[in-house]
Amino acid sequence: MLTRHAVNIYTVFENTMALPPRQVVNSEMRVCGPKIRQLREERGYSLQDLARRAELSVSYLSEIERGTKKPSLKTLERIAGALNVPREQLVEADHPRGLDLGQRLRLLREKAGLSLTQFASKVNISPSYLSEIERGNVYPALDTIKRLAEGLKVPLSVLWGQGETLGQKLRLAREEQGLTQAELAKAAGVSAGLVGQIEQGKVQPSLKTLEKLGAVLGISPCYFIADDTGVEEILHQMSAEVRCLLMDPKVQSILRMVCNCTEKELRFILNFIQLYKRSH
Repeated sequence: MLTRHAVNIYTVFENTMALPPRQVVNSEMRVCGPKIRQLREERGYSLQDLARRAELSVSYLSEIERGTKKPSLKTLERIAGALNVPREQLVEADHPRGLDLGQRLRLLREKAGLSLTQFASKVNISPSYLSEIERGNVYPALDTIKRLAEGLKVPLSVLWGQGETLGQKLRLAREEQGLTQAELAKAAGVSAGLVGQIEQGKVQPSLKTLEKLGAVLGISPCYFIADDTGVEEILHQMSAEVRCLLMDPKVQSILRMVCNCTEKELRFILNFIQLYKRSH
Protein backbone atom coordinates (compact mmCIF):
# COMPACT_ATOMS: atom_id res chain seq x y z
CA MET A 1 0.00 0.00 0.00
CA LEU A 2 1.49 3.39 -1.03
CA THR A 3 1.80 6.15 1.52
CA ARG A 4 0.54 9.66 0.83
CA HIS A 5 4.19 10.78 0.67
CA ALA A 6 4.94 8.18 -2.03
CA VAL A 7 1.88 9.26 -4.03
CA ASN A 8 3.07 12.87 -3.85
CA ILE A 9 6.47 11.82 -5.15
CA TYR A 10 4.81 9.91 -8.00
CA THR A 11 2.87 13.08 -8.87
CA VAL A 12 6.16 14.96 -9.14
CA PHE A 13 7.50 12.27 -11.48
CA GLU A 14 4.36 12.52 -13.63
CA ASN A 15 4.88 16.27 -13.94
CA THR A 16 8.56 16.04 -14.89
CA MET A 17 8.30 13.89 -18.00
CA ALA A 18 9.70 16.48 -20.39
CA LEU A 19 13.01 15.61 -21.96
CA PRO A 20 15.94 17.80 -20.94
CA PRO A 21 16.82 20.51 -23.46
CA ARG A 22 19.18 19.38 -26.21
CA GLN A 23 22.73 20.61 -25.87
CA VAL A 24 25.08 21.64 -28.62
CA VAL A 25 28.00 19.27 -29.05
CA ASN A 26 31.02 21.54 -28.84
CA SER A 27 34.78 21.19 -29.21
CA GLU A 28 35.14 20.16 -25.58
CA MET A 29 32.99 17.09 -26.17
CA ARG A 30 34.19 13.82 -27.70
CA VAL A 31 32.38 10.78 -29.02
CA CYS A 32 32.41 7.89 -26.55
CA GLY A 33 33.07 4.75 -28.62
CA PRO A 34 32.72 2.32 -25.68
CA LYS A 35 29.31 3.86 -24.91
CA ILE A 36 28.15 3.22 -28.47
CA ARG A 37 29.33 -0.38 -28.21
CA GLN A 38 27.62 -0.80 -24.81
CA LEU A 39 24.30 0.57 -26.09
CA ARG A 40 24.56 -1.57 -29.23
CA GLU A 41 25.19 -4.77 -27.25
CA GLU A 42 22.44 -3.97 -24.73
CA ARG A 43 19.98 -3.82 -27.61
CA GLY A 44 21.20 -7.13 -28.98
CA TYR A 45 22.58 -5.55 -32.17
CA SER A 46 25.63 -6.94 -33.90
CA LEU A 47 28.13 -4.53 -35.46
CA GLN A 48 26.56 -5.34 -38.84
CA ASP A 49 23.03 -4.68 -37.52
CA LEU A 50 23.84 -1.20 -36.22
CA ALA A 51 25.92 -0.33 -39.28
CA ARG A 52 22.96 -1.21 -41.52
CA ARG A 53 20.51 0.77 -39.38
CA ALA A 54 22.79 3.82 -39.36
CA GLU A 55 23.72 3.40 -43.05
CA LEU A 56 27.43 3.13 -42.30
CA SER A 57 30.10 0.65 -43.29
CA VAL A 58 30.88 -2.02 -40.70
CA SER A 59 34.58 -1.12 -40.70
CA TYR A 60 33.88 2.59 -40.13
CA LEU A 61 31.50 1.87 -37.24
CA SER A 62 34.08 -0.48 -35.72
CA GLU A 63 36.70 2.28 -35.84
CA ILE A 64 34.28 4.72 -34.17
CA GLU A 65 33.65 2.24 -31.35
CA ARG A 66 37.40 1.73 -30.89
CA GLY A 67 37.96 5.48 -30.82
CA THR A 68 40.25 5.55 -33.85
CA LYS A 69 37.79 7.57 -35.95
CA LYS A 70 35.90 10.74 -35.03
CA PRO A 71 32.50 10.82 -36.76
CA SER A 72 30.87 13.94 -38.14
CA LEU A 73 27.85 15.45 -36.42
CA LYS A 74 25.61 14.03 -39.16
CA THR A 75 27.04 10.53 -38.65
CA LEU A 76 26.62 10.84 -34.90
CA GLU A 77 22.96 11.78 -35.40
CA ARG A 78 22.44 8.65 -37.53
CA ILE A 79 24.03 6.40 -34.91
CA ALA A 80 21.96 8.00 -32.14
CA GLY A 81 18.82 7.57 -34.24
CA ALA A 82 19.59 3.91 -34.88
CA LEU A 83 20.09 3.35 -31.14
CA ASN A 84 17.04 5.48 -30.29
CA VAL A 85 18.95 7.65 -27.81
CA PRO A 86 19.70 11.39 -27.63
CA ARG A 87 22.87 12.42 -29.47
CA GLU A 88 24.26 13.84 -26.22
CA GLN A 89 24.29 10.35 -24.72
CA LEU A 90 27.05 9.36 -27.15
CA VAL A 91 29.44 12.16 -26.24
CA GLU A 92 31.31 13.07 -23.11
CA ALA A 93 33.32 16.03 -21.86
CA ASP A 94 37.08 15.85 -22.33
CA HIS A 95 37.40 17.27 -18.83
CA PRO A 96 34.45 15.83 -16.89
CA ARG A 97 33.62 17.21 -13.49
CA GLY A 98 34.20 14.93 -10.56
CA LEU A 99 35.62 11.43 -10.45
CA ASP A 100 34.15 8.61 -12.52
CA LEU A 101 33.97 5.00 -11.37
CA GLY A 102 37.34 4.11 -12.87
CA GLN A 103 39.13 6.99 -11.19
CA ARG A 104 37.60 6.22 -7.81
CA LEU A 105 38.50 2.56 -8.27
CA ARG A 106 42.16 3.36 -8.96
CA LEU A 107 42.42 5.71 -5.97
CA LEU A 108 40.88 3.14 -3.61
CA ARG A 109 43.08 0.35 -4.99
CA GLU A 110 46.24 2.40 -4.52
CA LYS A 111 45.11 3.42 -1.03
CA ALA A 112 44.77 -0.29 -0.20
CA GLY A 113 48.36 -0.82 -1.36
CA LEU A 114 47.39 -3.20 -4.16
CA SER A 115 48.97 -3.34 -7.58
CA LEU A 116 46.83 -3.71 -10.68
CA THR A 117 47.81 -7.39 -10.95
CA GLN A 118 47.24 -8.11 -7.25
CA PHE A 119 43.78 -6.58 -7.17
CA ALA A 120 42.76 -8.18 -10.48
CA SER A 121 43.70 -11.58 -9.07
CA LYS A 122 41.80 -10.84 -5.85
CA VAL A 123 38.53 -10.07 -7.66
CA ASN A 124 39.06 -12.74 -10.33
CA ILE A 125 39.28 -10.56 -13.44
CA SER A 126 42.17 -10.00 -15.86
CA PRO A 127 44.64 -7.14 -15.21
CA SER A 128 43.98 -5.81 -18.72
CA TYR A 129 40.22 -5.63 -18.08
CA LEU A 130 40.79 -3.92 -14.73
CA SER A 131 43.05 -1.41 -16.45
CA GLU A 132 40.33 -0.70 -19.03
CA ILE A 133 37.82 -0.08 -16.22
CA GLU A 134 40.16 2.28 -14.37
CA ARG A 135 40.86 4.25 -17.55
CA GLY A 136 37.14 4.58 -18.20
CA ASN A 137 37.24 2.68 -21.49
CA VAL A 138 34.65 0.13 -20.35
CA TYR A 139 31.83 0.18 -17.82
CA PRO A 140 31.67 -3.11 -15.89
CA ALA A 141 28.55 -5.17 -15.25
CA LEU A 142 26.84 -4.92 -11.88
CA ASP A 143 28.24 -8.27 -10.73
CA THR A 144 31.77 -7.04 -11.46
CA ILE A 145 31.18 -3.75 -9.61
CA LYS A 146 29.98 -5.72 -6.59
CA ARG A 147 33.15 -7.85 -6.66
CA LEU A 148 35.31 -4.74 -6.94
CA ALA A 149 33.56 -3.16 -3.95
CA GLU A 150 33.88 -6.36 -1.91
CA GLY A 151 37.56 -6.66 -2.85
CA LEU A 152 38.17 -3.12 -1.58
CA LYS A 153 35.88 -3.65 1.44
CA VAL A 154 33.82 -0.57 0.62
CA PRO A 155 30.06 -0.14 -0.02
CA LEU A 156 28.83 0.08 -3.60
CA SER A 157 27.94 3.75 -3.12
CA VAL A 158 31.64 4.60 -2.71
CA LEU A 159 32.39 3.36 -6.23
CA TRP A 160 29.25 4.94 -7.68
CA GLY A 161 30.13 8.21 -5.98
CA GLN A 162 26.59 9.06 -4.88
CA GLY A 163 23.56 7.26 -3.53
CA GLU A 164 21.80 5.20 -6.18
CA THR A 165 19.67 7.18 -8.59
CA LEU A 166 16.43 5.86 -10.02
CA GLY A 167 18.30 4.88 -13.17
CA GLN A 168 21.00 3.02 -11.25
CA LYS A 169 18.35 1.16 -9.28
CA LEU A 170 16.63 0.13 -12.50
CA ARG A 171 19.89 -1.09 -14.00
CA LEU A 172 20.73 -2.99 -10.81
CA ALA A 173 17.33 -4.73 -10.72
CA ARG A 174 17.44 -5.48 -14.45
CA GLU A 175 20.91 -7.05 -14.34
CA GLU A 176 20.04 -9.08 -11.25
CA GLN A 177 17.23 -10.61 -13.32
CA GLY A 178 19.67 -11.29 -16.17
CA LEU A 179 17.72 -9.10 -18.61
CA THR A 180 19.06 -6.85 -21.35
CA GLN A 181 17.51 -3.42 -21.87
CA ALA A 182 15.76 -4.75 -24.97
CA GLU A 183 14.30 -7.76 -23.12
CA LEU A 184 13.02 -5.63 -20.23
CA ALA A 185 11.56 -3.07 -22.61
CA LYS A 186 9.74 -5.73 -24.65
CA ALA A 187 8.29 -7.40 -21.55
CA ALA A 188 7.16 -4.05 -20.12
CA GLY A 189 5.73 -2.77 -23.39
CA VAL A 190 8.06 0.25 -23.64
CA SER A 191 10.90 1.12 -26.01
CA ALA A 192 14.46 -0.02 -25.37
CA GLY A 193 15.52 3.58 -25.93
CA LEU A 194 13.32 4.74 -23.05
CA VAL A 195 14.81 2.13 -20.70
CA GLY A 196 18.30 3.26 -21.72
CA GLN A 197 17.45 6.92 -21.15
CA ILE A 198 15.98 6.17 -17.71
CA GLU A 199 19.09 4.22 -16.69
CA GLN A 200 21.29 7.07 -17.92
CA GLY A 201 19.24 9.62 -15.98
CA LYS A 202 18.18 11.40 -19.18
CA VAL A 203 14.43 11.20 -18.47
CA GLN A 204 12.19 10.74 -15.45
CA PRO A 205 9.62 7.98 -16.04
CA SER A 206 5.93 8.35 -15.30
CA LEU A 207 4.24 6.33 -12.57
CA LYS A 208 2.67 4.14 -15.26
CA THR A 209 6.10 3.33 -16.69
CA LEU A 210 7.51 2.56 -13.24
CA GLU A 211 4.61 0.21 -12.58
CA LYS A 212 5.20 -1.62 -15.88
CA LEU A 213 8.92 -2.01 -15.20
CA GLY A 214 8.31 -3.02 -11.60
CA ALA A 215 5.78 -5.65 -12.66
CA VAL A 216 8.30 -7.30 -15.00
CA LEU A 217 11.07 -7.18 -12.39
CA GLY A 218 8.80 -8.34 -9.58
CA ILE A 219 9.38 -5.29 -7.38
CA SER A 220 7.30 -2.43 -6.04
CA PRO A 221 7.54 0.97 -7.80
CA CYS A 222 8.44 2.38 -4.37
CA TYR A 223 11.84 0.70 -4.71
CA PHE A 224 12.76 3.13 -7.48
CA ILE A 225 11.93 6.33 -5.59
CA ALA A 226 12.59 5.48 -1.94
CA ASP A 227 15.26 7.53 -0.20
CA ASP A 228 17.77 4.86 0.80
CA THR A 229 20.69 7.10 1.74
CA GLY A 230 22.89 5.19 4.12
CA VAL A 231 21.61 1.72 3.21
CA GLU A 232 24.96 0.77 1.70
CA GLU A 233 26.69 1.90 4.89
CA ILE A 234 24.37 -0.32 6.95
CA LEU A 235 25.15 -3.27 4.70
CA HIS A 236 28.85 -2.54 5.02
CA GLN A 237 28.57 -2.84 8.81
CA MET A 238 27.17 -6.35 8.50
CA SER A 239 29.41 -9.37 8.88
CA ALA A 240 30.91 -10.88 5.74
CA GLU A 241 28.74 -13.98 6.25
CA VAL A 242 25.52 -11.94 6.32
CA ARG A 243 26.54 -9.88 3.28
CA CYS A 244 27.35 -13.10 1.42
CA LEU A 245 23.94 -14.50 2.35
CA LEU A 246 22.23 -11.37 1.03
CA MET A 247 23.84 -12.01 -2.36
CA ASP A 248 21.99 -15.35 -2.63
CA PRO A 249 19.30 -15.04 -5.36
CA LYS A 250 16.79 -16.94 -3.19
CA VAL A 251 17.32 -14.51 -0.31
CA GLN A 252 16.98 -11.53 -2.66
CA SER A 253 13.75 -13.01 -4.01
CA ILE A 254 12.37 -13.19 -0.46
CA LEU A 255 13.44 -9.60 0.22
CA ARG A 256 11.59 -8.45 -2.89
CA MET A 257 8.48 -10.20 -1.61
CA VAL A 258 8.89 -8.30 1.65
CA CYS A 259 9.03 -5.05 -0.34
CA ASN A 260 5.50 -5.74 -1.56
CA CYS A 261 4.06 -6.55 1.88
CA THR A 262 1.30 -4.44 3.40
CA GLU A 263 2.01 -2.65 6.68
CA LYS A 264 0.03 -5.33 8.56
CA GLU A 265 1.96 -8.17 6.92
CA LEU A 266 5.30 -6.49 7.57
CA ARG A 267 4.50 -5.91 11.25
CA PHE A 268 3.58 -9.60 11.58
CA ILE A 269 6.95 -10.60 10.09
CA LEU A 270 8.85 -8.19 12.36
CA ASN A 271 7.01 -9.47 15.44
CA PHE A 272 7.85 -13.04 14.45
CA ILE A 273 11.55 -12.13 14.07
CA GLN A 274 11.58 -10.42 17.47
CA LEU A 275 9.91 -13.46 19.06
CA TYR A 276 12.44 -15.77 17.44
CA LYS A 277 15.39 -13.63 18.62
CA ARG A 278 14.08 -13.57 22.20
CA SER A 279 13.71 -17.36 22.31
CA HIS A 280 17.18 -18.10 20.91
